[in-house]
Amino acid sequence: MAEAKDGVTNPAAEPSAAEIRLVVAASSVGTVFEWYDFFIYGTLGAILSKAFFPTGNATLEMLLFWLVFAVGFGFRPLGAVLFGYLGDRLGRKYTFLVTVTLMGIATAGVGLIPPAATIGYAAPALVIFLRILQGLALGGEYGGAAVYVAEHAAPGRRGFYTSFIQSSVVGGFVLSLVVVLVCKAAMSAETWAAWGWRVPFLLSLLLLAVSLWMRMKLSESPVFKAMKDSGELAGNPFIESMTYPGNPRRLFVALFGVAAGLTVIFYTAMFTGLSFLKGPMRVDDTYAELIVGLACIIGMPFSVLFGLISDRVGRKLPIVLGYVAMLALMFPTFWMIGGAANPGLADMARREPVAVSGPDCGYNPFAAEQATACGKLLADLSASGVRYTLTAGPALAMTIGTATATLERYPWSDKSAVRAKTLQATLGEAGYDFAKVKPDLGRSAVIVLGLVLLMALTGATYGPAASVLAEMFPARIRYSSMSIPYHIGTGYLGGFLPLISSLIVAKTGDPFAGLWYTWVVVLVAFVVSAWGLKGGPPRDFADDLA
Repeated sequence: MAEAKDGVTNPAAEPSAAEIRLVVAASSVGTVFEWYDFFIYGTLGAILSKAFFPTGNATLEMLLFWLVFAVGFGFRPLGAVLFGYLGDRLGRKYTFLVTVTLMGIATAGVGLIPPAATIGYAAPALVIFLRILQGLALGGEYGGAAVYVAEHAAPGRRGFYTSFIQSSVVGGFVLSLVVVLVCKAAMSAETWAAWGWRVPFLLSLLLLAVSLWMRMKLSESPVFKAMKDSGELAGNPFIESMTYPGNPRRLFVALFGVAAGLTVIFYTAMFTGLSFLKGPMRVDDTYAELIVGLACIIGMPFSVLFGLISDRVGRKLPIVLGYVAMLALMFPTFWMIGGAANPGLADMARREPVAVSGPDCGYNPFAAEQATACGKLLADLSASGVRYTLTAGPALAMTIGTATATLERYPWSDKSAVRAKTLQATLGEAGYDFAKVKPDLGRSAVIVLGLVLLMALTGATYGPAASVLAEMFPARIRYSSMSIPYHIGTGYLGGFLPLISSLIVAKTGDPFAGLWYTWVVVLVAFVVSAWGLKGGPPRDFADDLA
C-alpha cells in the first residue's frame, strides 16, 4: 500500500516490531540524556546561583540564575528554525545526532567554568554562552526525536509510541535528581559545595557516548527516504512552514493551544514544585529532591497512559480535559502540599500575619540593594519566604499579628543576608520557625500525592502532544513546522515561568501568587485547543487537509 501524499507513515515500508522497539528506545534514551543535560542546571539552582552570580542578595542571586536559565529556553526557537531546516532538508537521523552532541559538550562545559570569585564576570558570561548552545541544541532535539518516531508508527499506535518521547523528558529531570542525590551521598557536604557539584555536569560526556552509540544504530525515517527518492523535499522548510496553505492557523494552534499549555503545566509540576518545597516551605533540600524525584517516577507512566488513550479517543479530548482539570485543581493542590510540607509555618502565617506599612515602599527584586528602608524590609521578608501585606503609611512599621515589631535597631546598613537573620530572629520570638524541616511519613505521602496529581495532569496534556503535532503538518515541512511553535511556546511561555513566578512571589510576598502565571497561560491554551484542535480518531495529515 503506497503512502498518501504528505502523510505521516509509510505503510509500504512499515518497520518490524523489533525495528520499532529500537527506534523508540534509542530516541527515548537520547531524549532522557539530552533533557538531563538541560535540567541539571535547574536542579542545582541553589548552588550555581552562588557560584556564578554572587551578589550578597539571595533573592537577586536566584532571579539572575533563573534569568540565565530562561536564556537557554529563549534560544530554543532559533534552534528549531536551524535544525528544523536541516531535518527537513538533510534528514531526521543525522540532525538529532548533531543536537545531542552539541548538548553534551555544552553541558560538560558548565562543569569546567571557574567560579565568579576566581574569574569575575567571565564566569556568568561563559555560563550564558553555554546555555545558548544548550538552547539551540534542544530546539532541534525534540522535533527530531518526535518526528522520527511518529514517522515509523501507524496512526492507531502513534500516540503510544511517541508518548515514550514525552515521558523521557520527565525521565531527564528524574535522572538529574538521582545523579545529584547520589553525588551528594558519596561525598562530604564540604566537598560537594567546593567542587563536587561539577561531577553531574561532567557525566554528560559519558551519557553523550551512550546516546550516540544507540542512535548510530538507527536508519533514516522511511517517510523522509520516500520523499527524498521521489524528489519531494522542501526547498526552504522555514518559508514553506509560513506559507503552506492552512499552516498559519495550524502554527497558531500548535503554539498557544498545545505547546504553551502543556509546558507551563510540566514546569509547574517539576520546577515550581521543587523550588516551592525548598524555598517558602523550607523543606530540607535533599529531602525535597527525594520527594519530587519519587513523585516524578510514579508520575512518568501517565504520559504513556494518555498517549495510549489518545490512540483510542483522539488527541483533543485528553488535552482539553487536562487543561480543565489543571485550572480547577492547581491552587488546591499546592495549598495541600504547602500545608503538609510545613504546617507550622502555614499556621503561623494565618495566626500571626505580617503587615508592613510606610512611605517609599517600592521594592525592586533585581536591585542588589534597595534604596529605602521599607524596600529593604520587604526584600528581607521575601528572602525569608514570609508572606506579608503592604499598605501606605506615614512612617515605616511592621506588625506581627497584633504586636508591633521594634525596628529602631534594625541593621539597615548591613547586607541583605545579615538583615534577614535579624528579621528571622524577630519573627522567631513571635513563633515563626525558619529551621529546615523533614516532613514525617504521613505528611510526605500527602506531598507526593499532590505532586503525582500534577504529574497526571502533565501526562494528560503532554502524552498526546508529539503525535498531535506530527499529524498537524505535512511531511515535507514537518520537522520545522512542529518544532518552531513548540519551542516558542516552551522557550518563552514555559522557559520564563520560573523567573516570572519567582518575580511575582518576590513582589507580593505570597508563595502561591506565582501560580497565577500558569493559570492564565493554561486558560488561554484551553480556549485555543477547544477551538482549534480537531476531534475524532487519529489520522494522517493527508486524511484531513482542511
